[in-house]
Amino acid sequence: MRTLSPLPIPVKKALKELGQDIRKARLRRRITMELVAERACISRTTLTKVEKGDPAVALGIYAAVIFALGLISRLTHLLEKDELGESLEEERLPKRIRHPKPKNP
Repeated sequence: MRTLSPLPIPVKKALKELGQDIRKARLRRRITMELVAERACISRTTLTKVEKGDPAVALGIYAAVIFALGLISRLTHLLEKDELGESLEEERLPKRIRHPKPKNP
């Protein structure tokens, strides 16, 4: 019997692409898997899983690998441009602010 993964297909695809991007970044820098794994304090096997986009690997491990590659600032600003969220926030802002009337003594 097949069990279905709880992750939506777009999430799986995004993790796979992230893993591929991590691998490309490592290869562009000509850094060995052993060195990246050592810098990220993980095993080479775990790095292989990261580069394959394994969803079972903790987000912290992905972050450690990204840090080891010198790309942590990209992760820090990941959600900086949230146009939908900003638009929804603007819709909830009051159009006009009314100050309370002073009470008569």
